[in-house]
This record gives sequence, C-alpha cells and structure tokens, in this order.
Amino acid sequence: MATDPPGKKDNRRGQDIKRFHGKAITRRLFINKAGLAAAGLGLMQSGRAGGAVPAQTAPHDRPSGGSNAAPGSDNSGGWVPFSDRRIRVGIVGYGVCRFGAEFGFQNHPNVEVTAVSDLFPDRCEALARACNCKKTYPSLEELVKDDSIEAVFVATDAPSHAKHVLEAISHGKHVACAVPAVFGSLEDADMLFDAVKSSGLKYMMFETSCFREDLYAMKRIYESGGFGELVYSEGEYFHYMEEPIDSFRGWRIGLPPQWYPTHSNAYHVGITGGTFTEVTCIGIKSILEHLRPENNVYKNPFGTEIANFTTSEGGAARMGVSWDTPGDEGERGRVRGQKGSFSGKYEGLATDLPVLAKPPLPPGVPAGGHGGSHGHLMNEFILSILQDRKPLVDIATALNMTVPGIVAHRSAMKNGKPMIIPQFKL
Repeated sequence: MATDPPGKKDNRRGQDIKRFHGKAITRRLFINKAGLAAAGLGLMQSGRAGGAVPAQTAPHDRPSGGSNAAPGSDNSGGWVPFSDRRIRVGIVGYGVCRFGAEFGFQNHPNVEVTAVSDLFPDRCEALARACNCKKTYPSLEELVKDDSIEAVFVATDAPSHAKHVLEAISHGKHVACAVPAVFGSLEDADMLFDAVKSSGLKYMMFETSCFREDLYAMKRIYESGGFGELVYSEGEYFHYMEEPIDSFRGWRIGLPPQWYPTHSNAYHVGITGGTFTEVTCIGIKSILEHLRPENNVYKNPFGTEIANFTTSEGGAARMGVSWDTPGDEGERGRVRGQKGSFSGKYEGLATDLPVLAKPPLPPGVPAGGHGGSHGHLMNEFILSILQDRKPLVDIATALNMTVPGIVAHRSAMKNGKPMIIPQFKL
C-alpha cells in the first residue's frame, strides 16, 4: 500500500473519481497528430562528458508504423550481448499511433514476439505483420492464458492500463506498460503496487522522457553529484489539441491534463528517484469545446493545469500540462541545484562530469520516436528480465510519476487546495 509522507496523514485518499473509473476500456489509441511529443524539442547531448546538449533535429513522432529514429541515435557501437536467451513476448494494442510495434521488440536479438492481440481484427493482423508474428489472440484476456509467453507489452488505452497489467501479472507475466500507470484512480494505484510487489515479477512503465537526451544527461549529472541537492525543477508537457484526438470510446475527450502527467513529472522523479509529497494546483478553464465540463465525461473544465509540488528533498517543483495553448510545444524540463543547473546544458561547479551518452542498443534496434527513447525503454525492460534486476521505471517510480497528477487535478478542482500525495516505495 502507499504511505503518506512522514508526519502527515491524508484522509482524502481513495475517495476520488470513482464515477470515472472503468468508463473506457480495452485499446490504447494514443496520438492522432504528428508532433505530439515534438521530438524536435528534445535535446541531444554531444557525446562528450560535460558538453552542451544542442537542440534535437529529429522529425516529430508519428502515429504510423515504422521507426523514426533521431539523427545520431544509432549508438549500437559498443553493445555487448548479455545472454543468448530469447524472452517470449506478447504484444497487445495497435491503435492510432501503433505503439505495439513502435518500441522495437521485434528487432531485439533477445526477444521472440510469440503472439499479438488487438480487439479490432484488422489491427491485430497489421500488428502481427509488423512484428513478424504468426500467432494472434482476440483479446489480452486470451493472450495472457498462453503459457509460452513470459512477458507482455500493454499498449492499450490508458483507462485499461491498470486492469490489463493486473490481468497479465495474475497469469505470471512480466509486464511493460505504456503511460500512465493508472488512470485517475488512487485505489487502482494501491492495487497495482501491491500486486506487482507481491508477484516478484518485473514491471516497467515506458515513460519516454526518461530516455530523452536532456533528461538522461540530467540523471547522470545528478547521480555524479554535479547538481548537489536540487532546489527547483520544472517539467512541461504542452500539446495543443483544438479538436479531441481520436481514442477508443473517446477517452481523450476532455481529459484532465494532470491525469496524463508522467512526461512532465519525469523531469524530477526520473532524474532524482525522489518523490513529490504535497501539491497545490491551479487549473485554467478552457475555451475549447471538448474541454468544457458539460462536454466530457470527466466534468473537467480545465485545458491547462499547473502543479506546484514540494519534493522529498525539501525543494520545489513546477510541473505543467496543457492541451489548449497553441504555440511551442513538447516535453522538456530543467533543474537548479546547490552545485549546478541544467537548461539545455550544464552550468555549475562540477568540472569532471560523467559521459552523458545513452547506453548502446543492439544492432538493428532503432532508437525510435519520442526523442529516441523507444528502443532504449524496450531494451531496458528486456535487460531487467535477463539480468534479474529492477527496471529503470519500476512500479514505485511509475506510481510516483503518475499519482501526483491525480492528486494535483483534485487540488485544481478545489481551487488549488493543498493536498498530501501518497508515497510508493519498494
């Protein structure tokens, strides 16, 4: 179960948004426009320790099949195979952005894509072709009964993530899951945490910001002591949606911004491994029709939510998500610490920084979309199984990125009332 921060108790936990839970089920139909993550807004480091991180020039992420690797992201040089074992993987979900095939499981030398599934037969067949797989199932519920499958990638609709992960875990499968870990429900967060923890299986949330060049560089610098204690961090996920994006049963229509918080929250949690302990959030009412409360099932009036968090280090963080502000958009962040800061490049007191390059990928595995993160996330998940170790974005980290947004939206709905955030720790 989640815990409250030391010295504080949250009596409001478990009482939120029950009327919304389970409204939309089964397929994650993610992005319907090019440029959601605006990979061009990511930052690519120069490959030299302590070097500046120039602006990335990759094409925008696409909602179509195939890879869109960032320039210079083919860093297979230096890759050393750990094992000749092949993990038998099942993949579920091939919606608008075709995420099921976008992370490169089918290209990894330690993976055999054993079976795939999508509720729509045409999409299921297309996913099978994309993954060079001959076995298909009509649903996740049927796929996880296949005893030959060791791990499952859940690329379904966001409202079904918790349900589908729990189903896969109950059948003894390791699970990788698209973001967010849960959808608006603190009760689901507790159930998911307890289930994964007690199972002993690997769980990893595929938060793409964690393998963007800028965040990965900040994580390396933080771990080497180059920032000292962080005083302030910022994260942003800005994606203008004048019209609601296509989604299974319309789950994206009127989506509360802070229910999709992990791209921005990763710019603290994914760097430090710390958490947010308290929040006050301001929601700004939207002029867009689908973000009016009478026009969406969430009764959500906000197109932009700006959350101000207290961090477990005792610092401050501002994390913003916006659907209704046209202009410069993407996923990015910056930090300021007692020994140094990072906003596009490191500036500070440290003179001997670590190498900031991301680890090499196996030959043939593309870095992929969202700033060259897809291949790295998939490879990290597979290595965590082969090496029997904790994956980068484990269940505690995933929930510590997701749950603060759920509480932040509740704060926004109560005019910025301060609220305590549940804590997850393995």
